[in-house]
This record gives sequence, C-alpha cells and structure tokens, in this order.
Amino acid sequence: MIRLENVSKKFRMPSEKRCTLFEEIVSFITGKRGYVEFWVLKNVNLSIRKGEVVGITGPNGSGKSTLLKIIAGVIYPDEGRVEVLGKITPILELGIGFNPELTALENVRLYGALMGMSRKDIERKIEEIFRFAELEKFRKMKLKNYSSGMYARLAFATAIATEPEILLIDEVLAVGDTSFQKKCIAKIKELKNNGTTMVVVSHSIDLLKEVCDKIYLLRDGRIYSESS
Repeated sequence: MIRLENVSKKFRMPSEKRCTLFEEIVSFITGKRGYVEFWVLKNVNLSIRKGEVVGITGPNGSGKSTLLKIIAGVIYPDEGRVEVLGKITPILELGIGFNPELTALENVRLYGALMGMSRKDIERKIEEIFRFAELEKFRKMKLKNYSSGMYARLAFATAIATEPEILLIDEVLAVGDTSFQKKCIAKIKELKNNGTTMVVVSHSIDLLKEVCDKIYLLRDGRIYSESS
C-alpha cells in the first residue's frame, strides 16, 4: 500500500536576519541570500503492506510529521520515490480543512465533500460522527467557540467516518480526555481488524505497542531501528 525508496527532503533556513526591505533587496541583487540547507529526511526506506499498522516515534524535529505529509502528498520529496495505493485520509493537524466561522455540522458536510463522499453518504454518517464525538448538542455551534478537546473529537470522528483505505494519524490522540483516547484506540483496533492500513505518529511507546504491528524510530531524519 505504501512504499518509500530513498526519500529525502530538505528545507532552506535563513542564516542571517534581515529586518528591512532594503536589506532584503540588497541580498537578492547580490545573490547573498544567506540560506542554510537542512535535510529533515535522508534516504528513508519504508514498505507498508495492506492492513498493516505501523508506528513512527522519535524526538521532536526528527522528521516524523514531514514523513506523514510526504506520504499524504501534501509536500513532495526532493529525492527518492513515493508510491501509495489507496484512498488516504490524513489526520495531520486537528481540524485541518475546517472553517471556524462555520458550524460543526456545516464543517462535517464540507469535509466529507472534500474527501470525495457523496451527499447521501455524508448525511448517512452525520449522526454517527456526532455520536462518536459526543457533540450531539453542539452540532449547530460555530467551530470557533469549540474547546480544543471538542475540536479534537470532531476532527477524529469526521476523519474516520470517510472509511479510509489508508489512515495517517499525527499525535491526534494526545489531545482529549482519557475516556475519549480509549475510544479512539478502540476505533483504531476496529479499523485494523477491517483491513485499514495505518501509519501512527506518537511519542507514546505504550500506545504504539498497543495498536501497531511494527514500530520505527526516526532520528535526525533517518530510520534507525524497527521492532515488531
């Protein structure tokens, strides 16, 4: 379902501070831009079979979120090859794609449409989404008035309702109360039993051990070890 071959990604960071427009223009004309290349991923190889749940862990800044974004097609690698077979549902940031000025119900409909669901399928899933998120009474409230926990519950419930073939989860389970986290873990196990392929990024080794078939350690942009 997912194959990465020698994937590398670099970002350019300014090495000197320019405070004025004049300094910016001068640096552009002279060609002295003062950038430093930072390789956030370097020669990453990863192969994930259908129905497999793979965990990615590692310290902050090791490239975990960048790796998920490359798999999701949000950004592209500078080197290497990425092959993904199947419908992807990414939960990379809580509520990404949501509009805070719209109600929760309007956002669910909008998100479903963006994920390619028909209007009939969206309407069929609405009750399930709000019941799972425990937000039945708040469906007509604007999202800007939601707490972070409510936001997290709605984002997760909406994403899993799209019935993904491939689910990418980036630390979303770190937000929310204990009971909701347990509900999310139970849902992940249910999706796993139904054959959904998943990549889960988390700092919690206990969580990854509970739901994953394999766990990879990512450090300094490289995969150093694997456990199964």
